[in-house]
Amino acid sequence: MKTTKSLLLLAFLMMLGFSSALAQVNQKFAYVDTEYILQNIPEYGDAQEEINQMSVRWEKELRALRTKIDQMKRDYQTESVLLSDDMKRKKEEAIAAKEQEFATLQMQYYGPEGELFSKRNELIQPIQEKIYNAINQVAQVRNLAFVFDKAAGATILYGNDKLDISDDILDEIGNVMQTVRRQDRKRSNTVGGGSGNTGGSKPAGSEKPAEKK
Repeated sequence: MKTTKSLLLLAFLMMLGFSSALAQVNQKFAYVDTEYILQNIPEYGDAQEEINQMSVRWEKELRALRTKIDQMKRDYQTESVLLSDDMKRKKEEAIAAKEQEFATLQMQYYGPEGELFSKRNELIQPIQEKIYNAINQVAQVRNLAFVFDKAAGATILYGNDKLDISDDILDEIGNVMQTVRRQDRKRSNTVGGGSGNTGGSKPAGSEKPAEKK
């Protein structure tokens, strides 16, 4: 009798486990490509262009300062045999001061809380928030349990195009900011961004007005 009850209990628990697994499998999910989404938001291209131009100016300034420091060092090496100890000390201090100026300027522009970081937060973060809000809205309307990002390093070995809701996200964003019209959207292999590349090219078709629902 006890054996029969134990078997029935085990069968019941297995059915519960199977039902739970089946429910998880049946949960609805989709994926987006945030790179594609960003490519088709003209404001993002404009922001990347502005950041790129700022970075070019900063790099030019830093290169000029580095060239001056290198020249000061060469001059010091050439003249050192003719200089008194006091003059050597003054030139060494001048070189050290320029080195410090270079380091300070580099940190001001590219440091963890520098101008590049601040400008990215000012221009890019609001766009990212709109994308996130649009994904949430579409996911709630469609009752999606999961939304994966194809561009965020998620390993997707196969993706059915019917599960790609990137264009729907762009349509939703189009209610609050300009996006490229669906028929004019294009994909490219890369999109501006990342710490080493601020991009600068304007998304294809960015001159088109926003799509309205």
